[in-house]
Amino acid sequence: MTVLQKRQRALLSAIITLFWFAQYVYIPYQTPFLQAQAVSSSMIGVVVGAYGMTQMLARLPVGLAADTLNRHRFFILAGGLCAGSASLLRLVFPSDGGFLAANLFSGLASAMWISFMVLYTSYYSTDEQQKGTSHVILFNNVGMLVGFISATLLYGRLGMQILCALSCGAGMLAALLSLGLREPAGVSVKKPAVRELLAVCKGRRLLFFSALAILQQGIQMSTTMSFTTQILKERGASAAVIGLSSVFYMLCAVASSAFASSRFCAKGGPNVWIPATLLLMTAYCTLVPLAPAVWMLFLLQLLPGMSTGILFSYLTSEAMVGIPAQAKSTAMGCYQAIYAIGMTLFPVLTGKIANLWSMQAAFAVLAVLALLGAAAAVVCYRKETAHV
Repeated sequence: MTVLQKRQRALLSAIITLFWFAQYVYIPYQTPFLQAQAVSSSMIGVVVGAYGMTQMLARLPVGLAADTLNRHRFFILAGGLCAGSASLLRLVFPSDGGFLAANLFSGLASAMWISFMVLYTSYYSTDEQQKGTSHVILFNNVGMLVGFISATLLYGRLGMQILCALSCGAGMLAALLSLGLREPAGVSVKKPAVRELLAVCKGRRLLFFSALAILQQGIQMSTTMSFTTQILKERGASAAVIGLSSVFYMLCAVASSAFASSRFCAKGGPNVWIPATLLLMTAYCTLVPLAPAVWMLFLLQLLPGMSTGILFSYLTSEAMVGIPAQAKSTAMGCYQAIYAIGMTLFPVLTGKIANLWSMQAAFAVLAVLALLGAAAAVVCYRKETAHV
């Protein structure tokens, strides 16, 4: 790797950190903030799910455009601008309707994540793609962690307004820094046909690991990013404790992301870690609504934190195996559009089940889905081994 590539990678790492700070600094208190305004669990689920809706619709077109144009800086710039603009909406319209519109815009920002990942992993050789994927997810989680720490320190004294202002500023700064990015040297200028690009979306491997990612992203968005904070509040947790629980979760996610790029983790391989971490998610969804004390809920954040960094890293790298370089953005767009289904529907489903029956029933459904995902992964790898 040249000195220029190292500098570009460092710059992109900073942009990624700022971008995800902008996207998540307000998240620990989004559900309690809306709940304090007497917004129903069903509506909160719709607001949270809106973030995944625009991703679901926009990610494949963004991937196709990135591969067709063979340029990523524009999409990274657009992502920063959209992230900053979304929180400007939250500042101006601090209601359920305002947050709904803003989350749709934040989803559009996250649709640009394809270009962040493809450009970052382009700095690594074919044999180091898992390592590159783990590193980009590490900076993703670092941005969220810094956001959650900031939220914990500031929300109790200054409220949601300061969090949205920080989010807006970070998004705009990420966009400004992206002007210093360069496309990798030696990239082919040939524009592949759209039909050729879309053909990669039919791959069984891509579709299977995308389906597992639906579970990972959907459960994360329905629990740690939304309704777990509601359960904490119902158990009597203060705003500071709710924030600290999110910080602890992200610390575990950062540590697990770093672990995912280690040699020790590589020895186990995806056939071990994917089903194992899905089982951790099963345990988490089972235990959270049953935990009677705040400290128990706090400690349980370790489980999704561990699974987030490892599971998402492996699912992403496994889905991209065998994808040609010229179609990687399209494949990534397809993968991310599919898992956005989980980000959109799971929070809505969780909120509706909680309203109709109970939060325990909603989390039980999520636990069963995670367990089925673990079983499917085991079967998949056994079949794969049998054909070797």
